[in-house]
Amino acid sequence: MHRLFLLRGICRARIESSIPTLQQTSQTRYFQCGRFRFALDQRPLVMGILNVTPDSFSDGGQHASRDAALRHAGQMIAEGVDIIDIGGESSRPGSAALPLEDELARVIPVVEALRDCGKPLSVDTYKPEVMRAALAAGADLINDIWGFRMPGAVEAVAAGQAGLCVMHMQRDPQTMQEDPHYDDVVAEVAGFLAERIAVLRAAGIDDARISLDPGFGFGKTPDHNLRLLGQLPRLALEGLPVLAGISRKSTLGAVLGGRPPQQRVAASIAAAVCALERGAFIVRVHDVEQTVDAVKTWWAVRNESVGAA
Repeated sequence: MHRLFLLRGICRARIESSIPTLQQTSQTRYFQCGRFRFALDQRPLVMGILNVTPDSFSDGGQHASRDAALRHAGQMIAEGVDIIDIGGESSRPGSAALPLEDELARVIPVVEALRDCGKPLSVDTYKPEVMRAALAAGADLINDIWGFRMPGAVEAVAAGQAGLCVMHMQRDPQTMQEDPHYDDVVAEVAGFLAERIAVLRAAGIDDARISLDPGFGFGKTPDHNLRLLGQLPRLALEGLPVLAGISRKSTLGAVLGGRPPQQRVAASIAAAVCALERGAFIVRVHDVEQTVDAVKTWWAVRNESVGAA
């Protein structure tokens, strides 16, 4: 009997020693964002929107000049922003494409002026020429609403260490909200993102550079958007970080009975927290200060520690 217990103990010890511990196997994963690198187990990031456009749906014209854009960037930095997302072409429903020269003239001077601000700079563009110019000027991330589908887009970003955000959009900004339809919106968006991941990998792009965006409001009804937000964990493909951009969008207006964008701040923060609860690593927002406060509070509660914030 004694020998039996002894053998059982030896066998159990051997089995347990052959099972790698969490410390042995866990490796912190990172999101590479140009000159910056973020651990995916750290507090989620707040991406502040800097539209240098006259016609964006929420804040068009407010920061269109270079000086106004720099002032707003400085304000977001003071409020605790993690990434600044610079956009020179409106992608609101029904918007027309902007000539290349105009987009370059709007975006590149702002990137050059902010390159040493201490925060990663993202450029929201689908044009390969703007991608190349932005990266040369100091951008750290390319945020592409077309998911790098334009000819030459993948080639424009393949080299280097810039972060990439792959977004889903049904059709194009001119027609995307004309009766959008899906048999299964979550499965179809996930399928699109999986296909784009494969394309980027085939171009030699490391997973650490890739983030995913389901494209809230881009060819989706309010119910589509709410379903995507509710089932966001299904879109965290391959463990890649997910970006959620639902700030002030019309879905929130619909939930609130038709309120205009400027009256959707509380709803935007609630949606951001819902995204965090479902695994989002980046929330793209207009209202930086309030969202940073919400993210810090959520993170402290999640970790049961004031110090975590």
